[in-house]
Amino acid sequence: MTSLVSTERLDRAQAATAASELDALLITPGPDLRYLTGYDALPLERLTCLVVPAKGEPTLIAPRLEVPAAEAALGGQARVAIRGWEETDDPFALASSLISGSGVVGVADTMPAAKVFGFREAMPTVRQVLAGGVMRKLRVIKAPVEIRALRGAAEAIDRVHARVADWLRPGRSERDVGQDIAEAIVEEGHSTVDFVIVGSGPNGASPHHELSDRVIEVGDPVVVDIGGTMPSGYCSDSTRTYCVGRPPREFVDAYQHLQAAQQAGVEAVRPGVAAESVDAAARRLLVDAGYGGHFIHRTGHGIGVETHEHPYIVTGNVEPLQAGMAFSVEPGVYFPNKFGARIEDIVVVTESGVESLNQSTHDLVVVDHSFSS
Repeated sequence: MTSLVSTERLDRAQAATAASELDALLITPGPDLRYLTGYDALPLERLTCLVVPAKGEPTLIAPRLEVPAAEAALGGQARVAIRGWEETDDPFALASSLISGSGVVGVADTMPAAKVFGFREAMPTVRQVLAGGVMRKLRVIKAPVEIRALRGAAEAIDRVHARVADWLRPGRSERDVGQDIAEAIVEEGHSTVDFVIVGSGPNGASPHHELSDRVIEVGDPVVVDIGGTMPSGYCSDSTRTYCVGRPPREFVDAYQHLQAAQQAGVEAVRPGVAAESVDAAARRLLVDAGYGGHFIHRTGHGIGVETHEHPYIVTGNVEPLQAGMAFSVEPGVYFPNKFGARIEDIVVVTESGVESLNQSTHDLVVVDHSFSS
């Protein structure tokens, strides 16, 4: 993803660090490091850490044996110096020597506890806070190049959903279908498969069901939630619901209300409205139809270099939506021991409204066309 990363990201990170009255950000391997530099560093027991001071040159501290990989990933970025450390060095002391100021640093939200305590021992008088307060503001508004990357990811996962019906057959297990889907995710352009959910029949009532050996039966609704990471480093995530054969009438009724709720959620997206209003728009229709108790999760989550990131579309989040925010709109209904259903699109807030990145049908896909819903 290095080609999508510009030095402007580091400039903004330094400005935000100074504005937050932090001396520096300490960014270990994970999504923030990928976002700032494009470097997908290995999360080793040895310390790799990008030191982003409020003023001065950002420096990547890396084990000597990882320096070639870091140099290749950064592609000679002039804004980042690379300092290798030997096995007998103290990398925490090396990183701390690059920091000066009033004594407050931001540590990456995903930094392992062992690294947090390593910095605490190296800088006992320095207060540590989460870097998420700074990084969230940088990452939550997507630049045009990021939106193009997310659009490409959505198109790729749509192509996978277009093939799913070919693999849903009575007598096949969820695991068999999941294997076909995983192979297609890569075939359609992703670098990695991040998750494959195939929830058939009663397993569809578990939103995060994992693949099992359950055999798909005639009449089973099947929830298929899939996603991966593209070579750009940006993620896809889309859910569609299928039925193998004639769907139960009870399910059809619920699905029709779900489809309307998902559309209402998307239509509620526009700049200036609170994030929670999108959740309310989708949830209101399901509550009014008597399905409120079956909608057991938030309506959406942000997406970018992580599948789940800010903003979260949930009651209580009064943050105003802004152009460039990207997130899912994915209401679902779940009936324990029976079935479940979910429809999920990734959307982007535009200057005047919303763009849905996923374009595959929201209609219930009945696999065997000799049956009718």
